[in-house]
Formats: sequence, C-alpha cells, structure tokens
Amino acid sequence: MPRMLDVSDDVRAEIGDEEADRLLAGENAPGSYDCTSCRTPGDSEQERTSTVLFIGDETAVLAFAHATCLPSQVVQVTEEQLQGAVRSIHPDGTPADTGPEQAVLGVTSGLVLINGELHPALVVEPTGPIVRPGSTDIGDDFLPLLIEQGFMPATELNSVPPVLHGWSVLLAMGQLHAVLQPGTGGGSPVAWWQAHQALQVTESWRAAANKHRQVLLFAAPVGSIGRQPREDLLRDALDKAAANGKLVAAAMPLAGT
Repeated sequence: MPRMLDVSDDVRAEIGDEEADRLLAGENAPGSYDCTSCRTPGDSEQERTSTVLFIGDETAVLAFAHATCLPSQVVQVTEEQLQGAVRSIHPDGTPADTGPEQAVLGVTSGLVLINGELHPALVVEPTGPIVRPGSTDIGDDFLPLLIEQGFMPATELNSVPPVLHGWSVLLAMGQLHAVLQPGTGGGSPVAWWQAHQALQVTESWRAAANKHRQVLLFAAPVGSIGRQPREDLLRDALDKAAANGKLVAAAMPLAGT
C-alpha cells in the first residue's frame, strides 16, 4: 500500500528521484515510526507523514515525523549533533537526573535585555524537585547538578553568561526541538531536554538567535519563575530568582535556523 508520505523538493534533491519515488511507493518507508519531533508513534499508512533529512558533516539520516508536527525538510546539523539527536534522545522529555516522580522540564522562550541589547533566552523550570540519582533526600539538587555541569550562578542579569562548551540549542524551521548536552565519556551529544512537539518561537526571537548565533539558557528550581504571560513579567521573575540566589545561566551555540 502506498504510504501517505510528504517528500519536499529539498529532500528529493538530496536523496535523488529514484529513492524518493521508492519512498512514495512504500518500498523503503516504514509503516510505523516514532515521530522525530514529538517522539510518539506514527503510521505512514494511516496519517500524513513528513520525511525529514538530517545532514551532518559526513553522514545523513532520514527520519519521519507527523505532518502536523513538522513539514518535510532538510535539517543541517553537525556530525556530533546528528548522532546525538537521532539516536540518544530521551523520549519522554525528562532530564536524566530526575527523582522518582519524574519531574518534567518546563521551557519558556523570551527575549532578555542585557546592556541595551536583546538576547534570545530559554527559561527552564522543572515541575517538581530534582534529586541526584540514587539519592533518598527530599531536597532539590537541580541547581547544584547544573553548576557541576558548568552553569554559572546568576545573581543579576547585567552581563551575558559564558558559553557552555559542548552544549547547544537545536532549532529547525524556526521551531525549538532540543537542548543538547555532551555525551558521557566524551561520546556523542544527547538531549538534555527534548520537545514533545516542536515549540514555536516568535520572529523577533528567531531573528535575535540568528544574529547572535547563540541562546542564553536560564534555569531555576520549581516554583521560582512560573508561567509568565508577558516578557516583562518573565524578566521580573528572573531578576527576583537571581536576587534570591535561585538562578543559573549559560550561553549555548545555536544549531539550525
């Protein structure tokens, strides 16, 4: 049975007409798959499915996504990001260092004004306390764990935090997909946070990200920031968390567009 596949002109140009036609005929396409965006199951015989081609420095990987999550497209990434993003994503959107209740990381995007210039930022706040693996404590180790990873405590937002090498923010077609961290033992990067469904960002946020080629990431313990409906309120919450010693920050290179 022919698959309900979408193959964009860009993807066709990369894989060739013969391979694209085989996909459309159902010869090489999977029936069921895990969506590369939302990580939930899909069925190319039952629903519109997009072909997404990730191209690294040396290799390329063809993945599949619900058409409602992503259009068919070519995504340029580094070889390390390709290996990490495709093979090592946490499918449930949770960080590795979570407690028994499996707290989920909430992510909000916004623009932050520092020294008169707008910077694209992501604000991360878990839905519950984060404890060390194997720990029986009932405290919250979220910030100490991040500081051990290289995040810097932010007592005020008056300067851009230093770049955290090995980490990056993956953006594709103007949507936020993942925050990648270094793999263990110097291995390929893995997803520290992965969107269940790719998150939309504003045109101004994307423009600032493309200008600076990096994104600022701020993290705070549960209950420190909250879901703020406006960027000015988000900034107020960040300033308050910083003043209370409950904020860490890092700058990360931008991957994608």
